[in-house]
Amino acid sequence: MPLDDTDRRLLRLLQEDPARGIPDLADHARITARQAGRRLERLRETGVIRGTRAVIDWRALGWEVTVSLRVTLDKTRPDAFDALIAAARAVPEVTEIQTFLGKVDVRLNVIARDMKDYQRIYRDHILTLPHIADIEALVHVATVKAEEWLPI
Repeated sequence: MPLDDTDRRLLRLLQEDPARGIPDLADHARITARQAGRRLERLRETGVIRGTRAVIDWRALGWEVTVSLRVTLDKTRPDAFDALIAAARAVPEVTEIQTFLGKVDVRLNVIARDMKDYQRIYRDHILTLPHIADIEALVHVATVKAEEWLPI
């Protein structure tokens, strides 16, 4: 979908503060509230805007450990991807699942309250996931850049 300058301006404003109301967006985009509402609706209908969400700081809620698990699957099993993904979705501490082409097949992002809690999650949930040939754990130390901002 082609975007004009006004669409890009609205999107930049939403990226800065997704909680802005239509009148505020319209004012800053230099258009009427009615125009802003119609444009935002069109951007939603065409899938440019998929939703608005709250970004929660897990650490502020006591989840101190984040581990990225790089999983290599037993590819002799044709159902390996589907079975692993279905089982991983059922683990509440798995906050993200990504699939890849290459040596690593799946990446699981896991949160835990502390290392003892992570060991429990790993032992009781991760090691029971089906069709895993190898796991590499990367313990998160610091976030240097986490940008969800698009240069529009």
